Amino acid sequence: MDPALREYLPILIFLGMALGLALLLILAAAVIAVKNPDPEKVSAYECGFNAFDDARMRFDIRFYLVSILFIIFDLEVAFLFPWAVAFGDLSMTAFWSMMVFLGVLTVGFAYEWKKGALEWA
Repeated sequence: MDPALREYLPILIFLGMALGLALLLILAAAVIAVKNPDPEKVSAYECGFNAFDDARMRFDIRFYLVSILFIIFDLEVAFLFPWAVAFGDLSMTAFWSMMVFLGVLTVGFAYEWKKGALEWA
């Protein structure tokens, strides 16, 4: 076998195993899955409105507002992880810039809370 191809052999084996596992899991899900969902599973809890109603009906925007706010604050908090990992090597400028970032995040959260965007009812 060519030495260049030998270097790619582990990658090809990995891709083959990943494809085989993916096909196995898809097949297992199709065979084992329950075909008749109960009313609780298709209730309005997951998506904010009934799952099998008319697509042109009016819907409550509060569900989407809360989910968008969650995504925004969740992504902003994700910036803390790299900062925390490198905390020992950071300068005071990096420390205070993160404090400013956290202050802005806290002010934004307090504003949303005061406006009632986090209230469901």
